[in-house]
Amino acid sequence: MRMYDIINNKKNNKVLTKEEICFFVDGYVKNEIPDYQVSALLMAICLNDINLDEIFYLTEAMINSGDTIDLSNIDGITIDKHSTGGVGDKTSLSLLPMLAACGLKGSKMSGRGLGHTGGTLDKLEAIDGFNINISDMQASDIINENNFIICGQTLNLVPADKKLYALRDVTATVDNIGLIASSIMSKKIASGAKNIVLDVKLGSGAFMKNLESAVKLSETMVNIGERFGKNIRAIITNMDEPLGKAVGNSIEVIEAIETLKGNGPNDFESLCIFLCANLLEMTGIASSLENGEQIAKEIIDSKKALNRFEKFVELQNGDSKVVNDYSLFKQAKYKADVLSLNTGYVHAINAEMIGKAALVAGAGREKKEDNIDYSAGIMINKKVNDKVKDGDVLATIYTDNQNKIEEIKAQILNAFKISEEKNHNAKLIYGIVTKDGFIPYKN
Repeated sequence: MRMYDIINNKKNNKVLTKEEICFFVDGYVKNEIPDYQVSALLMAICLNDINLDEIFYLTEAMINSGDTIDLSNIDGITIDKHSTGGVGDKTSLSLLPMLAACGLKGSKMSGRGLGHTGGTLDKLEAIDGFNINISDMQASDIINENNFIICGQTLNLVPADKKLYALRDVTATVDNIGLIASSIMSKKIASGAKNIVLDVKLGSGAFMKNLESAVKLSETMVNIGERFGKNIRAIITNMDEPLGKAVGNSIEVIEAIETLKGNGPNDFESLCIFLCANLLEMTGIASSLENGEQIAKEIIDSKKALNRFEKFVELQNGDSKVVNDYSLFKQAKYKADVLSLNTGYVHAINAEMIGKAALVAGAGREKKEDNIDYSAGIMINKKVNDKVKDGDVLATIYTDNQNKIEEIKAQILNAFKISEEKNHNAKLIYGIVTKDGFIPYKN
C-alpha cells in the first residue's frame, strides 16, 4: 500500500477503506509518512469530504494510535461532557459538581485556551496551588471520594489527533465536519466514559456559524458515539453573545462558584441546569428532562454541588478558601468601565470580539508558550435584550496593561450592537440531537 495511491483515490472522490485510513494514520504517527503527503490527503478530504464510515474508521484509527482510559475500577455511572468552545464558557466548573452531587462520576480532561476562547485548565490554575497533573491512581481515588476530577491530559491519549490537528491548523484544513467530528470523538471515546453529552456552540463566538452546520456536526458525532456503544446526545446552544457575564480566568471561576451558590447569570445557570438534566435523564436518574431540571435546581439550592466543588479544589491541592473569599485571587491593577454611546436595547454582542478584547487585556494567549494574566478579563454588564441608556456601563475591563485600555474599550464598543427593538430571535438552546435526529427546543 502506498500513500500516493490513497491521496489519488480521495482526489478522485473515492471512498477510502478502513485499511487505507489505518495505514496513513499509523504511518504518520510513526513518522513514516511525511507532512506534505498527509497535507495533500487532508486537502483532498476537505474538497471531496468523507462519509460516515470513513469518519468512523478515522476516529477508530486515532484512538488506537495511543492509550485509552479504563474506568472499570470506578464504582458507579460514568459521564463525560464536551463543549466545542466559546467565550465565557466555564460550564464544566459548575456542571461537574452538580452531576457529582447527583451521584454521577466524571473524569474530565480539559485543555488550555488559545486565541479568543478560554481554557478550563487556565481558569482552574487561577486558584493558588491547584494541581491539574493527576496520576491514574490519584484520579481513581479522587473520583471514588468526590465523584469527579478535572485535569490535564497525562496519558498518551490520541497522539494522532494532536499531530493531525497541528498540521490542519497551518494548512487551512480545519473546517471539515468529518475531521472535526473525528478529532473530538476520538478523545471522548478514549476517555472511557459510558454516557456523553456534547455542547455544540453556534454563533459569532463559535466555530459553527449556522444551524445547518451545527446540526450536521452534532449528528455526525452522535453517530460515531453510537457506533462505539456510547449513550450520547448533543445539545446545540447559543454563542452569539458571551456565556454568562465573566470572560477571563479568575472572574469566570468566581462566576461558576456564584452559580453554585444560586447567584449565577440567568443564561449560564439555565444552561448548566439543562445539560445536567439531559445527563440525568440519559442515565435514568431522572424520568424526564423536566424532572432532571427540578433535581438540578434542588442540587444548587441545597448547596450540595457547591460542597462538591469546594472538596474538588481541596483534593487537587488548591486553596479551597477561595470559595468564600474571592480576594484570594490575584487582583487586576486597573479597572475601567465601558460606557454606552447609545440608547435602546442590546440587539447582539459579538462574542468573538469580546474574546479578542479579553485577549488584549491579558486573559488569553496567542501562542501556546505565552503567559496569561489570571486576573485579566471583561465583565459584561448588559446582555442581549437588556435596555441601555447613553452613559450606562456596558462592561468593565480588568487588566494590568494600562496602555491597552482605550484599545480594549473600542473593541468592546464595536462588539455591542444597540437597536431600538429587542432581538426576538435570541435563544439559549436551539435543540437536541439524538440518534433519531434533531429535535428543536422551545426556549
